Amino acid sequence: MTVEPFAAVDVIRAKRDGGRLTDAQIDWVLDAYTRGVVGDEQMAALAMAVFLRGMDAHETARWTGAMIDSGERLTLACSRPTVDKHSTGGVGDKITLPLAPLVAACGAAVPQLSGRGLGHTGGTLDKLEAVPGWRAELSTDEIARQLEDVGAVVCAATPTLAPADRKLYALRDVTATVEAVPLIASSIMSKKIAEGAGRLVLDVKVGSGAFMKTREQARALAASLVEIGAAHDVATTALLTDMGTPLGAAVGNAVEVAEAVEVLQGGGPADVVELTLALAREMLALAGLGDVDPERVLASGQAYETWCRMIRAQGGDPDAPLPRPRHVHVVEAAESGVVASLDAYRVGVAAWRLGAGRARKSDPVQPAAGVRCLAKPGERVDRGQPLFELHTDTPEAVAAAQPLLDAALVLKDVAESGGSGHDAGHDTGNDTGNDTENDNAPAAVEAREGVVLERWESGRS
Repeated sequence: MTVEPFAAVDVIRAKRDGGRLTDAQIDWVLDAYTRGVVGDEQMAALAMAVFLRGMDAHETARWTGAMIDSGERLTLACSRPTVDKHSTGGVGDKITLPLAPLVAACGAAVPQLSGRGLGHTGGTLDKLEAVPGWRAELSTDEIARQLEDVGAVVCAATPTLAPADRKLYALRDVTATVEAVPLIASSIMSKKIAEGAGRLVLDVKVGSGAFMKTREQARALAASLVEIGAAHDVATTALLTDMGTPLGAAVGNAVEVAEAVEVLQGGGPADVVELTLALAREMLALAGLGDVDPERVLASGQAYETWCRMIRAQGGDPDAPLPRPRHVHVVEAAESGVVASLDAYRVGVAAWRLGAGRARKSDPVQPAAGVRCLAKPGERVDRGQPLFELHTDTPEAVAAAQPLLDAALVLKDVAESGGSGHDAGHDTGNDTGNDTENDNAPAAVEAREGVVLERWESGRS
């Protein structure tokens, strides 16, 4: 019989009382939880203690390392410099679809191990599975070969990567501890580092459609993510980006693929193009390819060619028609005015109710379901003008989705709005969110207007 070096209750008590967990305690409790020695009820208590008491930077980095060590680490040898991207999730967030082939067309290699949607946020794999024939499950050899041949691969993560995180993630979801910043940050970074990421750009969403609702929350998460990256020798940059309003017009699966293809073909919504290029520049800079202009590569058509090769390499047909919904319902403006705001969360839930998302991991999704937002903040609309298209295979779902969209879009008359009506609806505080005197601490080094709100990296620039 194995004698355990600690008792779970002592580790729980230490954190409950505001103590700092030792490296040995952290290593043991996550290993024991993976082995089943520490039960769900004990880990739930520890997760709540972390939620209430927090963890310092060292604890969080060690916790991340212990979750990485609970499984395998992927090693992908490639002749190109590799760089990865992770988004904390949002509504209409199809950025991976144009971004991965664009960065690959610029000369880097992008191994993007992605997930599925849950609740109001969409999943990259669900979107891509709307492409006829495309498959998400690849072996390690297939990933490595495609990375070398094409430069980009988007696929599902294997269950052997960070199994402690997979187990803890499911537990946090049912114990009201999802929002604990140390646990969010360690969950994200353990998976990315286990996937072999040596360079990583993080898209930290903030706003109604994100998990981080305020800039303060998003800054705390960005700082923790960058600190963990530095502790594990991963070059890490984080952008805080606006998720108060859906990205682009399309929210769903096939509709988002179609919009991503528009971007790759030189069109698409301005905000999607803006964020794609911003993230591409950050990724290329980390990969040592900062002299390559992604905007020029996008305009040349090379990124679209790489997209087609990426889809074909995984069994898909980029030329095949995407699934079409059996039912399309149009919501028109009841009055004229200027769009003051468009709430991303409500739009995301509406798309989910139409069949684009899932409430449980086992739920199926409708490839053709989703919403098209036909008016965005700052735009004037006339009475009777279409505001939304609702796509679904189950017409009765419209009644559940439309009230959310009615509440999501706020109109002001032109006189009241001063001619613009624009109200971004997110915190635009001028502080950097970082008062530390430590020059090695992560810092917001640049604040911007538009989709990208702030940029974070290790140290000060």
